[in-house]
Amino acid sequence: MMPEFTYIRAKSLKDAFSHLSGEGARIHAGGTDILGCMRDKIFDVKSVVSISGLNDLKGIRETGEGLHIGALVTLTEIAENPAVNGRYPALAQGAASASSPQLRNQGTIGGNLCQKPRCWYYRGEFHCLRKGGDRCFAVAGENHYHCILGGEGCYIVHPSDTAPALIAYGAAVHIEGRKGKRSIPIENLFVLPSQDVTRETVLEPGEIVTEILLPPPAKQMKSSYRKVRARRSWDFAVAGVALALQLKGDIVSSARIVLSGAAPIPWRSKEAEDSITGKILDTANARKTGAAAVSGAQPLEHNGYKIQLFRGIIEEALITISAA
Repeated sequence: MMPEFTYIRAKSLKDAFSHLSGEGARIHAGGTDILGCMRDKIFDVKSVVSISGLNDLKGIRETGEGLHIGALVTLTEIAENPAVNGRYPALAQGAASASSPQLRNQGTIGGNLCQKPRCWYYRGEFHCLRKGGDRCFAVAGENHYHCILGGEGCYIVHPSDTAPALIAYGAAVHIEGRKGKRSIPIENLFVLPSQDVTRETVLEPGEIVTEILLPPPAKQMKSSYRKVRARRSWDFAVAGVALALQLKGDIVSSARIVLSGAAPIPWRSKEAEDSITGKILDTANARKTGAAAVSGAQPLEHNGYKIQLFRGIIEEALITISAA
């Protein structure tokens, strides 16, 4: 049952910031996450401030800085955009693999980055650590889909399919609030449980993601996003990997490897990157890189299968990208 709330359509960002300063105010963009959170009583809501009509947050445009994507651009728009498909295929693949067609038509890139965890304990009637309780119920409970890296007391996995690709490309996120504007690497947007178990992002109350900026891709870059899920559609990643490799002939001169379904944040694997950098992109080195990516894994009772799954999909993704 949905709680009672006031609905406000912001006329501008300034108007939105004013309304978001009130107690119990929550932001609404595409609405694919907030409505579920309200129904599941994840947080108290007194007013919903919609920014869905703000044209300044829409559109995809290219400049000398790179590709600018407004926070209200839908996942379908990203998946179908020629510039994204041509220059940033991992992002297009990530957007296309998220959820169902109906939700991709409604869900925004800003919301996809800032969505709440899908852990059934957090979403259920459990007063877990993330909701101010004293334990993570996944530790001794059903944890087939929980994290194997970066848990630190809370074992959610980050649900976004676009965030790993954006991190792999070295994207930046623009943020605005009543105190002004700031821009940070998107890699720094997310918060580990060891830093603050009650938060998913560094956004302060009332702040809004307004735009994502992707730098121009290098000429010899190859990239992809590979996702494995329990069902072919309408499901979150059990395991996934975004790759962005810079090649010089057969040699990988630099690499960014970011995992989804592995950790409470999109997990950049420096071990995997170091394993493949300076090496020939062949089957043997792909296998070593897959192993390196999960070398620090600490699985729970029921999710140890993820180690072999990640090793396999990383090896497969690297071999596929080498043949592209």
